[in-house]
Amino acid sequence: MDNKQIKNESITSQEVDFAQWYTDVCRKAELMDYSSVKGFIIYRPYGYAIWEQIQNYLDKRFKETGHENVYMPMVIPESLLAKEKDHVEGFAPECLIANIGGNAPIDDPLIIRPTSETLFCEHYAKIISSYRDLPKLYNQWCSVVRWEKTTRPFLRGSEFLWQEGHTMHETEEEARTETLKMLEVYDDCGRDLLAIPFVKGRKTDKEKFAGALETYSIEALMPDGKALQSGTTHYFGNGFAKAFGIQFQGRDGKLTNPYQTSWGVSTRLLGALIMVHGDDNGLVLPPLVAPIQVVVIPVAAQKPGVIPAAREIAKKLQDAGLRAKVDDSDKTAGWKFSEYEMKGVPLRVEVGPRDLENKQVIIAKRNDGTKLTVPMDDMIDKAKELLKTIHKEMYEKACRYLADHVTEVHNLEELNAALEKGGYAKMMWCGEQGCEDKIKELTNATARCMPFNQIAFDDVCPICGKKAKKVVLFAKAY
Repeated sequence: MDNKQIKNESITSQEVDFAQWYTDVCRKAELMDYSSVKGFIIYRPYGYAIWEQIQNYLDKRFKETGHENVYMPMVIPESLLAKEKDHVEGFAPECLIANIGGNAPIDDPLIIRPTSETLFCEHYAKIISSYRDLPKLYNQWCSVVRWEKTTRPFLRGSEFLWQEGHTMHETEEEARTETLKMLEVYDDCGRDLLAIPFVKGRKTDKEKFAGALETYSIEALMPDGKALQSGTTHYFGNGFAKAFGIQFQGRDGKLTNPYQTSWGVSTRLLGALIMVHGDDNGLVLPPLVAPIQVVVIPVAAQKPGVIPAAREIAKKLQDAGLRAKVDDSDKTAGWKFSEYEMKGVPLRVEVGPRDLENKQVIIAKRNDGTKLTVPMDDMIDKAKELLKTIHKEMYEKACRYLADHVTEVHNLEELNAALEKGGYAKMMWCGEQGCEDKIKELTNATARCMPFNQIAFDDVCPICGKKAKKVVLFAKAY
């Protein structure tokens, strides 16, 4: 029987309650636990191991593109944050502020960083003096705190883990190139590591980052039809540089301000992974991001030779460069099958007495439940081949879902229908915030991005009837 037909009764079905299914998977797959402070979760080893795989991929890409890792303080003096007006207004409602230290009042209260633009700018003002000092290509891995009213593990937390890149450039062209280049790195991460197709584009002015001139985003589409902003890159121009007095002597000998970018992705990507690929048996992890790529399960483990054979198989898989483990505990094989399905392990290798007699193993694919009988001598090559196949199948499945849920709309009725169906409503827009606000008021949907492929299909904005200027994707979102 195909194991996909067997529903794990400890998880709420997606069709019954998608939000509860998500919470069940987060807890029962042992990705996280709740702490005593709302919105501050505990990353359990398995959940953190997935994040480490994402970190490893991105850190390598960042270094290949010339970026260096640094670490900034976790606190920002309130007076420093206030130097950039739009920035402080954007983050003020979310700030956690410390005003007592060692039982004494702090004259300049300390803000637990919601983001680190101001810290980087303060530092850059000290170390940049000539065009020879540029570009500065820095990244940091850290946590940030934003005091959210409504929280959900990985998707929206009061504290979350992320990376934030902050760069300074000699010219506007260099900074703009950086902004789009890092968006492509994030897109590559989706396609090549997470098996998630992202929609890419520019944010509207209403949705852009506080203090940025332009914000670009990658957006993922969830099975419940909602979008998830999964990463952003920002072009700041030289506004922050002017506010913080960052100047350098140019090639012409004149003092000028550098051009700035920032960009980041967070543990929100774990939420995207869970929802995009998961099913009613739990996680379904793409092989390259899975902490365990292959689990070896001894069947009829009490029989002579079975456990030693299982351990030897796991060792061979490990020696071949795969992240493999053997579960030789005294739990039943059936319990182990369910456990590693819950954890989304891409491949399961079963070996029992009959398999040893026939010099074979059974390999099961997590993404579709297919089982294959494979000669022992072919096991390594077959496992590697199947892992590549699984990634391809998962990515193509997600791409089909995305393609089926982008709907071109020409009027308010079609907009409502598309949003009711779930997914993106692709609409022509006049460019005025009033129409964005109207759509939010009527549908609770927001402008996710203006895709780079701007091919007009209507002359007027369906909301106000004025001349249409941009193609925009609207969706309900997390």
